[in-house]
Amino acid sequence: MTVLVATEKPFAKTAIDGIKKVIDDAGYKLELLEKYTSKEELLKAVENVEALIVRSDKVDSEVLDAAKQLKIVVRAGAGYDNIELAAATKHGIVVENTPGQNSNAVAELVFGLAIMAGRNMFDGSTGSELKDKTLGIHAFGQVGRNVARIAKGFDMAVSALDPYCPAEVIEAAGVTPITDLKALYSGNKIVSLHIPATDETKKSVGYELLTLMPKGGILVNTARKEVIDEEGLMKALRERPDLKYVADVKPDKAAEMEEEFKGRVFFTPKKLGAQTAEANINAGIAAARQIVAFFKDGDKRFQVNK
Repeated sequence: MTVLVATEKPFAKTAIDGIKKVIDDAGYKLELLEKYTSKEELLKAVENVEALIVRSDKVDSEVLDAAKQLKIVVRAGAGYDNIELAAATKHGIVVENTPGQNSNAVAELVFGLAIMAGRNMFDGSTGSELKDKTLGIHAFGQVGRNVARIAKGFDMAVSALDPYCPAEVIEAAGVTPITDLKALYSGNKIVSLHIPATDETKKSVGYELLTLMPKGGILVNTARKEVIDEEGLMKALRERPDLKYVADVKPDKAAEMEEEFKGRVFFTPKKLGAQTAEANINAGIAAARQIVAFFKDGDKRFQVNK
């Protein structure tokens, strides 16, 4: 049994050591493809492996066609839109993610970005504090719940909207549930985005919602760039010079936004939410353990292509 770790952005050495131990203890073989620079390298590497661990690497139909022995792909992280699920299902390949392993890292970054925006991107001018501000969480999954936990330390008033999460679960976290999307944006000085990029959510956050935000509103996006209507965002920023947008996902129109809205937008150079040593280790080792559980026990609890 061969497990391939294929990562353009490699795991930390500690994570690889942990993955290797899990794979070795199970009696499997581990292969590494790190910092690869061409798709051809990936296509060749997957030819004879039964399991694949990736990060943000693209696993499309061409990769799956080349992987004749592949039974399972695990995305070390929560988001899995880099994997072509329909093609995997067609090939009879199980796709899993590792939910929750990166959630604290992403949640901490939310507050790093929010503080930066509140302090006017640290330009030396007078900014504002997070204490006593209202925070709206758009989707209350693992990251959203960690955001709520951290927000309590800042004495923020927190509300959340998630049609897939029972109100009692949100309330149990000490958060006020909201069912109306417009109310989430109009009622919160800061909104933190955690929705996935689906047909339903793509370009769903734009002009209409952003212009509902209170004066000095800040939108923090550590989710996906695709959920933002960039034209609508730019129109809102143009009409509302008090609004700010900070993101862990660089928009397609990043250069235009940075030029036109200097001091009001900020984007990390690459997606950094899960880029901590701790998250790196947690997600990688979780992926290895899930592969072992799949082959030894038939465990598919984290399968996403059902």
